[in-house]
Amino acid sequence: MLINKAMIEIPPRFAGLPPVHPDIDTSLKTWERAQGLAADVEAYGRWMRDEAQRRIGHLYPDATGPDGEKLTPIAWIWARTVESPNPSWFGHVPLVASWVLRNKKGKPTVWIEPIIDRETQTISYEVREGGEPTPERTVIRGNGTCIATGAAIPNAYIKAEGRAGRMKSQLMAVVAEGQGGKIYCSPQVGDTAGADIGLPTAGLPTESIAANPRYMLPPLYGMNEWHKLFTPRQLVALTTFSDLLTDVAANVRGDAARAGLSAKGARLRDNGAGSIAYADAIVTYLAFVIDKCADYWSSICTWQPGSDKVGHTFGMHALPIAWNYAESNPFSNSSGRMQSLLRAACLAIGALPSSQHATGTPNTTDMATQQDARTHLEALQGVIISTDPPYYDNVPFADISDFFFMWLRQNLSEVWPAELGTLSTPKADELVADRMRAGSLEAANRYFESGIGEFVHQVYRQSHRTAPATIYYAFKATEKHGWATFLQAVVDSGIQVAATWPMRTERGTRLRNLGSNALASSIVLACRPRPERAPMATRGEFIAALRRELPEAVRLLQTGNIAPVDMAQSTIGPGIRVFSRYAKVVETDGSAMPVSAALGIINDVLGEVLDGEEAELDADTRFALSWYAEFEYRDGAAGDAESMAKAKNTSLEGLQASGIGTARAGKFRLYTRSELEPDWNPAQDDRFTVWEALQHLVATLERSETEAAELLHTLGGHGERARQLAYLLYQKADEKGWSAEANAYNGLITAWPNLREGALAAADRATAPVEDELFTR
Repeated sequence: MLINKAMIEIPPRFAGLPPVHPDIDTSLKTWERAQGLAADVEAYGRWMRDEAQRRIGHLYPDATGPDGEKLTPIAWIWARTVESPNPSWFGHVPLVASWVLRNKKGKPTVWIEPIIDRETQTISYEVREGGEPTPERTVIRGNGTCIATGAAIPNAYIKAEGRAGRMKSQLMAVVAEGQGGKIYCSPQVGDTAGADIGLPTAGLPTESIAANPRYMLPPLYGMNEWHKLFTPRQLVALTTFSDLLTDVAANVRGDAARAGLSAKGARLRDNGAGSIAYADAIVTYLAFVIDKCADYWSSICTWQPGSDKVGHTFGMHALPIAWNYAESNPFSNSSGRMQSLLRAACLAIGALPSSQHATGTPNTTDMATQQDARTHLEALQGVIISTDPPYYDNVPFADISDFFFMWLRQNLSEVWPAELGTLSTPKADELVADRMRAGSLEAANRYFESGIGEFVHQVYRQSHRTAPATIYYAFKATEKHGWATFLQAVVDSGIQVAATWPMRTERGTRLRNLGSNALASSIVLACRPRPERAPMATRGEFIAALRRELPEAVRLLQTGNIAPVDMAQSTIGPGIRVFSRYAKVVETDGSAMPVSAALGIINDVLGEVLDGEEAELDADTRFALSWYAEFEYRDGAAGDAESMAKAKNTSLEGLQASGIGTARAGKFRLYTRSELEPDWNPAQDDRFTVWEALQHLVATLERSETEAAELLHTLGGHGERARQLAYLLYQKADEKGWSAEANAYNGLITAWPNLREGALAAADRATAPVEDELFTR
């Protein structure tokens, strides 16, 4: 709610105003939209950062480099520890999910080696560069192993130690800023001095964390209140920044009044536009920055070896437990620092759309209100609706939102008392099938199904009759129950899906996407009331209509470069468009076909469409596609391969000559991409295949996008055939659960627009006259 206000209400109120901070030269530029507001947020934020460093900077001592030099820390890497259950070892032992600090291509691996001193029964840590980590991880899926004795540490024991307050932390490494990049330091005496402090005396978020074991793991280990997710030093930092908001507000009020804004007037919440309201606006945005700091300054944050930086708390829609965690330095020059988080927020503020009336007064007609969508719709009629409804078994976002709400309530309750008047976020009306709240899975399902049905009926009744309602949805096609429940409500309400569009709505870098085939697209359903005289259809008529219309829809999606991971999801839209145009589809027994059955038929017809594209490929590639679906790159009987090759109008000899695979000792297998000829030139290949073209494209893309683009240029029109094959292979790999292979083909399609641009650039270079030719022609 407050984010919406900050995006659509506050910027127009101060649109076009120059900044008021005395250190900003307002004569250097014109201040459009909310650029002046953004400049002030950054200026007062920098003051807050500098003042916080003056107060608590001593808690973040320098690290000691390999040569004894003093370095600015970026992050401290800690391991949670418990006492070993083996009585032969009296001390604590670490619970470590990864010993790796850096794992970037082209650079030596950096890792932590535990040094076990059996005489003193202590464990210390040394940072190593090169080679591979020698110790195994000591915790897997919540179950640990004592690194000193090899004894099992059951998850139940770890939870019990955590709930009893006996779980501790030990420093394993310090990542610091160096002249040539990051430097990884072994712990030294004094590195933990700043961390060994007491809790702040005030400002702690002591409210309880929801006990939902599916999404909220820390309470299972004794971290059952929000402040327990943070180290004492992190809490001191967050409360210090929070306390400084009062000083910021006083400074802004004075500076704004001196800059010409009225020193009197209403608060921002009461539509004020003077110095008091302006101070409220600045403080609101800075409170958001503190919230983002909390996201990077908790003991749930981990060090990311691949990207060489601190990850944030909510890398996924859940609150996990981090066994080895990274504690950011708020005052460093790297990831997790306050300055970079402030800058990101200010860039967003400056880009927000905002306008003024022709009279020069702020345009304040856009308002954000917090209300249950079902209740809100009841009071409306003939409105244009665009909505992203909740999903069936969705994350209970209200529970997770309390992480941020606790800090906002502490920092902004005076500025926004109505919006922050509750102890935690409202949860009772959240439309989600959560068995923890409902008491049982059956009760949770009933609550969601009745709620989503009621909402969709209101969309039908209240929406404008000449404009479609647009509904965004991002279920994977494999999540059939969620899709069926939602779409059944759409169809039952009398709504017809008139058109569908896939839209790329997710970042490929979010944690859930990395190494997975998470959806990148949402489906937008354009919905209109179904005509009252809509016809019925038989099952056969429905399937025939799908077979007529789905091939063209698939071609359009492929032309639009829809990633293979999104293809099944995206074709649900065109398929349900066919289904929802009928009053009902009648099964052979006379019953109405449910949406769940329709989704199965849509997926089957999609398979027919994709398999039909196989006929356009060369014989060797058709063989490789069929063999791959059965064996991937494993050995199979050469006799079976010979039979399949004959059926595809090729031979084992021809397949070996084409470079697709090898037959040896009664076995046949496809070549892996690592075995491909490194200097392959398609123009000189006497037995060119689309299979080989695709595998080389994937292999070159893993090395360099530029190299892949050059190859695409050389392939010419065969590149599109390779892309078509990538869709087919993704489907096979996804069905078999070969995630690495599926990711490879999905990644190629995702990168295709860039590769196509690079191929066009390569074509221009190939046809451009060289300098000598300009003078000799």
